[in-house]
Amino acid sequence: MAAADALDDVDEDAAARGTVFATLARAFQHPTPEFHSVAASGQLAAELERCLARTTLDVALPDLRTADDYETLAARYNDLFELGYSEYTDRTDGSLDAEGPPVPLYESKYRPDHSWNDVNLDLARAYDFYGLEVDTDARDNHDALRYELEFAGYLARREAAVDGDAGAARLDFHDRHLGHAAAGIADRLADEPGTDVYGGLGTVLEAVVRADRNDLAARLEGEETR
Repeated sequence: MAAADALDDVDEDAAARGTVFATLARAFQHPTPEFHSVAASGQLAAELERCLARTTLDVALPDLRTADDYETLAARYNDLFELGYSEYTDRTDGSLDAEGPPVPLYESKYRPDHSWNDVNLDLARAYDFYGLEVDTDARDNHDALRYELEFAGYLARREAAVDGDAGAARLDFHDRHLGHAAAGIADRLADEPGTDVYGGLGTVLEAVVRADRNDLAARLEGEETR
């Protein structure tokens, strides 16, 4: 009976949003054969559709299938998100013109008004407040998109378990961090040719983050949708 009562207390809408954020976090990591399989078969879109249907969020999904084989999808991911461009401008003195990838998956790349240090220190404090740490084996920065999406999902799951402060914390996180990263990445992907499934994922990323943020602001602060 106690277990059943506990399940009755779970906010299914918030729990489903947590699953959406977790799914997007996996989608923006280097593709595995398993991810390729669900993207090629249509299961990725179906999973997101099922979760979004359990929420009040109004998010229309674009085509999220890939026609690539696994090796091509992995190469496409590398070209978009990981590999930069380097060219010697003067071989006599070794001058090198180097650029990062077309679509960096780090919030600080889209915050010209904030230093890398300020963004990552603020995130480190936010994660630490909830007793969370980044994966030290991965040696990645706190502002990596996958960490921010995982954190948003964590806050949604806390809200689902009737943590009264988790929704407000997620709204603040959207405004301070994830909203900037999602909008910047979606804009960059929209400008890139040949994005395949990642173009659609960029659209979903921005739409979900914006819809969740606006819904929280309306519920918690009475703010009109923007």
